[in-house]
Amino acid sequence: MIRGERTTDSRYAWARLMVTLVLMTLGSSAMYVVSVVLPTVQAEFGTARADASLPYTLLMVGFGLGGIWMGKLADRHGLMTVVMIGAAGLGTGYIGAGLAGNVWVFALIHGVLLGALGSAATFAPLVADASLWFVRRRGIAVAVCASGNYIAGALWPPVVQHFVGTVGWRATFIGLGVLCVAVMPLLALLLRPRPPAAAAHAMPARGGAVPSSRPFGLSLNQAQGLLCIAGVACCVAMSMPQVHIVAYCTDLGYGAARGAEMLSLMLACGIVSRLVSGWICDRIGGLRTLLLGSVLQGVALLLFLPFDGLASLYVVSALFGLFQGGIVPSYAIIVREHFPPKEAGGRVGMVLMSTLLGMALGGWMSGKVFDLTGSYDAAFVNGIAWNLLNGGIVAWLLWRTMRPARLDPPAAAVSA
Repeated sequence: MIRGERTTDSRYAWARLMVTLVLMTLGSSAMYVVSVVLPTVQAEFGTARADASLPYTLLMVGFGLGGIWMGKLADRHGLMTVVMIGAAGLGTGYIGAGLAGNVWVFALIHGVLLGALGSAATFAPLVADASLWFVRRRGIAVAVCASGNYIAGALWPPVVQHFVGTVGWRATFIGLGVLCVAVMPLLALLLRPRPPAAAAHAMPARGGAVPSSRPFGLSLNQAQGLLCIAGVACCVAMSMPQVHIVAYCTDLGYGAARGAEMLSLMLACGIVSRLVSGWICDRIGGLRTLLLGSVLQGVALLLFLPFDGLASLYVVSALFGLFQGGIVPSYAIIVREHFPPKEAGGRVGMVLMSTLLGMALGGWMSGKVFDLTGSYDAAFVNGIAWNLLNGGIVAWLLWRTMRPARLDPPAAAVSA
């Protein structure tokens, strides 16, 4: 058991945060493992690129939808129970996928076991838990927790690529299942204590944000809907390099190993971006941080079009990771800053679900565009268009927060 006083911003809170970081690193592995094995699975099952992308798409759909259910379970039964379910889902899912006889069974296992029951238990519930254990440093705490998703991206692709090349992808999947079953329940036992009641108070936001029953001068559902659309749009764009960089490098003749290295580099840089963005969030607020990330992500996507040499792809992959890593955690901070505190937990889960659905849609859509055009250039252009939609929504919401006199009726502030 972790020792220390069970209060917000305490030593216990920081120690607990480190446990959630490790759990997210394990739980997020599936979304990167399937990207690495995409060319191998496509060749073995003899499918088109879009069909080979379906396991990732179903994984992300299950990941997103399962996150809402897992969040409610965590509110009712505590985080420990949810992580135990996640351990069972990931363990049985990896082993089942390693034994799958066709791409459809492989995809279904990714959607239900690895996605809805596995990875879903180790993302939104962990982010929500981090936000409840911190008040003064909520931005950086959420960023540290969410960095586990990118640590997974930096760690697992080269490891999985090595074992795929030595023992095959099936044995690799089974080994990952055994690892999750052995490690995750032990870590879950450390998360038995529930968040302190004081954490339900609203965090005083930077950048002038005030929790309100009319965030951005809109109804709660209107504001929620716009954030969800923005979440889908930014992650359709984000998924293009993350899902297809290994296949892209294979098509260019550089090989899957080089693509796995680029994915690892991209997500390692995303860790830095995520932590820096958390620091920025604590100073200028989540909405401005999200707009900054959206603009920079668009720039990085543009750079993929003219630069397709081996060295330049490594550089652009690193820049992409540095530019977009803080986007998803910013949504959780925005909800905490602008929505009523008593509704923040459920609304965080909804917005994070939309980002995961965007990753799912983008992963499939990029594969479909490739099948139709025979090139990834059009897929990058498609991602840029979705990124412009995201930036436009965020800029408009920011404009509304900066022009309070134009909001009719005025937003009603909600006290903590």
